[in-house]
Amino acid sequence: MELVDRNEAFREETREPEHGRAPDASRHRVITPKILYFGTPVVLISTCNEDGSVNLAPMSSAWALGDTVVLGLGAEGKTAENLARSGECVLNLPSDSMWRAVEKLAPLTGKNPVPEYKLASAFRYERDKFGAAGLTPLASECVAPPRVAECPLQLEAQVSAIHPFSDAEAGALIVETQVVRVHARMEIIQGERHIRPGAWRPLIYNFRHYFGLGSELGKTFRSET
Repeated sequence: MELVDRNEAFREETREPEHGRAPDASRHRVITPKILYFGTPVVLISTCNEDGSVNLAPMSSAWALGDTVVLGLGAEGKTAENLARSGECVLNLPSDSMWRAVEKLAPLTGKNPVPEYKLASAFRYERDKFGAAGLTPLASECVAPPRVAECPLQLEAQVSAIHPFSDAEAGALIVETQVVRVHARMEIIQGERHIRPGAWRPLIYNFRHYFGLGSELGKTFRSET
């Protein structure tokens, strides 16, 4: 009886309001979340360091419109430094099965010495990030940084503009990149120009937890829940 009552209560709480009837504002309350990673695809961005070695970093603040992909990055990180100097990158999109490799990269930084703010969050320096994550570099065709062979989607891109956040205290940059070449795994291609949505399984970063297009797979080392 209790289970039936709970199910009925859930249905009542989630039922759409009747036409002409005001929605119930009591179902929401004002909060101040610490983060707003409300569910975006993970990107592994590869860039070249000043000595020719490669930096590989996970990020989740990216969105695309046409052949432009806009990135949100910390201004003091190695990736931002490399993008400003070289103007090139590869945006590698991992599948959900790769979340453990992504998490191996999460606490690593290409900055040496490690910045104080990253030391406080348990980051550590790693020169060979491909090796640390068990991933394979693959030569690109239009840019210098390599692709990640294991990623089903790889976007070679060039930087077109870099903007500081209007909030100087955020310590972040908005980077506009133009995709110049797209590589896609054969099994996710449909026809000549399309990706098969049912075959493409992106890795989603959801409030510092990893998800596929289904149940949760795991969580990042910085998760507080």
